[in-house]
Amino acid sequence: MQQLTCDTRVKVAVRASDPISATGIAGQLRLRPDILLVDEDDVASAEVAVVLTDEVDPEAVRSVRALQREGCRVVMVVAKLDDAGLFAAVEAGASGIVRRSDARAELLSKAVMSAAHGDGAVPPDLLGRLLDQMSRLQRNVLAPRGLSLNGFSQREVDVLKLLGEGWDTSEIATKLAYSERTVKNVIHDITTRLQLRNRSHAVAYAVRAGII
Repeated sequence: MQQLTCDTRVKVAVRASDPISATGIAGQLRLRPDILLVDEDDVASAEVAVVLTDEVDPEAVRSVRALQREGCRVVMVVAKLDDAGLFAAVEAGASGIVRRSDARAELLSKAVMSAAHGDGAVPPDLLGRLLDQMSRLQRNVLAPRGLSLNGFSQREVDVLKLLGEGWDTSEIATKLAYSERTVKNVIHDITTRLQLRNRSHAVAYAVRAGII
């Protein structure tokens, strides 16, 4: 009796406005035994989409977001990448970024497999630039407004930490020198903004997100 086998290869679609570049990238990926290329028209079946673009412009960002709505993780192959483009790619949700000049089979497949497993892949020098941008954003834009990169203000984090330790509203108010109304408003803002059911749900969310 013939045994059924399960194809464990990662399904990948390649998308580019330039068909010659798309063919070149597809040719690189086709060499890898753990990758199965699918037609661009069949992108809904792909686990990862490789998007080729000259730069991270608004059209490229829209493409990344549209592919994510299809359920794809996205690796961007970019010809020209400045700091603004790097930040825009990450903000759009790209799982991996590869310079077109570096887009050889080994590096491409590594980025694709990392994306397929839910990890990110950014060249080390770009990662340093990205971290520097995030540091400047936190220092110059968010911190003066009492915000952080995780989207929570310091006051919200303080309240969530005490909620997680089992403190009630009056105890939190006394500990943080706030009124009880202020504490209630903070909790209400968090649960409403994130569409959480109650205080326990808010604490669970904060723990999963690494906020507390």
